[in-house]
Amino acid sequence: MLIIAGKLYVAPEDRDKYIESHEDLLQRARKQPGCLDLAISADPVEAGRVNMFELWESEEHLAAWREVANAPAPVTEFLGGDIQKYQISSVGPVFD
Repeated sequence: MLIIAGKLYVAPEDRDKYIESHEDLLQRARKQPGCLDLAISADPVEAGRVNMFELWESEEHLAAWREVANAPAPVTEFLGGDIQKYQISSVGPVFD
């Protein structure tokens, strides 16, 4: 299982436009085999921050998605951020 998570920054006035430009991609990704969740969302505290989260069953599922993803053309300049891929070896309830 894989998690891709992090944040990126755009100009605050461009954040909603950036998120809206990915709506079609989000809808298609969530239907893709192996995609357990995918979200691109506005941060409620930092005006120019966009939070990214993807949960995939396997590296193979992610690779297959990337071949057909067809990401939208950039609608704004990125001002920084940090997004990482995490390999997950076990999953369990939050509260034992």
